Amino acid sequence: MVPPHTPVDPAQGIRIRTRRRQAEIAWFGALCSDDCEFLGDPAPHHRSSFEHCSEIVRRADEHGYQNVLLSSGWTEGQDALGFAFSMAVLTRQIHQLVALRMGEVHPPMLARAIATLDHIARGRLALNIISSNLPGMDQDNEARYARSAEVLQILKQCWTQNELAFKGDFYDIARIRTDAARPFQQNGGPLLYFGGISPRAQELCARFCDVFLMWPETLPQLAETMRSLSRQASGFGRALDFGLRIHVIVRETESQARDAARKLISRLDDARARETKCRSLDHQSAGVLRQDALRAHADDEGYIEDHLWSGIGRGRSGCGSAIVGDPDQVYAKLQQYMDLGMRSFILSGYPHLHECDLFAKYVLPRLQTCRLNEVNGRLPRVQDEHLAMA
Repeated sequence: MVPPHTPVDPAQGIRIRTRRRQAEIAWFGALCSDDCEFLGDPAPHHRSSFEHCSEIVRRADEHGYQNVLLSSGWTEGQDALGFAFSMAVLTRQIHQLVALRMGEVHPPMLARAIATLDHIARGRLALNIISSNLPGMDQDNEARYARSAEVLQILKQCWTQNELAFKGDFYDIARIRTDAARPFQQNGGPLLYFGGISPRAQELCARFCDVFLMWPETLPQLAETMRSLSRQASGFGRALDFGLRIHVIVRETESQARDAARKLISRLDDARARETKCRSLDHQSAGVLRQDALRAHADDEGYIEDHLWSGIGRGRSGCGSAIVGDPDQVYAKLQQYMDLGMRSFILSGYPHLHECDLFAKYVLPRLQTCRLNEVNGRLPRVQDEHLAMA
């Protein structure tokens, strides 16, 4: 087993918006055909379809998760924004974190579509900003993040100002009124979540976004990244909240949880692992490569830290590690992350419906939860709702 982690003092340079010790707990919608019982060997009933993915979201809604991530990628599956419109009227309380690739839609029209969805959902909406290449294009890092920065500035103008006028390297938009793009959520529109570890990615988040999402690493590594983002955000006169995108395998006993982890990759040979992982456009991103390097130094079973198992990263791009343990161990691990200052968790497990049920049964009721858009004052007061709908 990997030696115990070095305790991290959250007061050492980590600045967060949400000081109260609470977190928004989200599940994963698996829109991009990311569901299976055996990694690398998906069964037909786990394929992405409206029926299957909507059942995951409805189940998470019933269990009381506060949010659900709707992923976006050029793979077989559902379009995140279109899917979200349907689910906004089929769910009761859950928010949707919709992944959007910057540059795919003309920004004023994107602002309008988001505002329309925000009204339908009555504020149960947040956005996961993506700056990766558009399908069939290969732009360098600098160009992609410069384009994303322009899109975000345009969106913010549409949501917060009476008029939009913007001139940049990618967009030149004459003065227009923004009434058509006025969102339900006040004081800035939907919260912007962002994940990316490269210097340009961190700068973009520090300047424009609200929640910085990380993939699993050791506690000291996560703390150092949080300190770096805190410094950068402070330089722009801002503070961020921090979140963790991570898988979870929780069972009644630790032995059962570890058995479930081994079963998950039991059909994953090296060739299938490479093929499955390389389907994603981001499999060579800085964040994925960092996780690969971390997994290379794991113990014989793939654990990089107590109860943090990296085996999923063998056959999956993006988030590649899981919290593995009994209910008390999984709860304790989440408490360690909250001690660091994490205020958002985006969880998943395989199959997603099954693990969604197990986490809701064993761990979710024990957590002190919140909705970050409420904490940030984005929802209009009841007496002002008619103005938001005008």
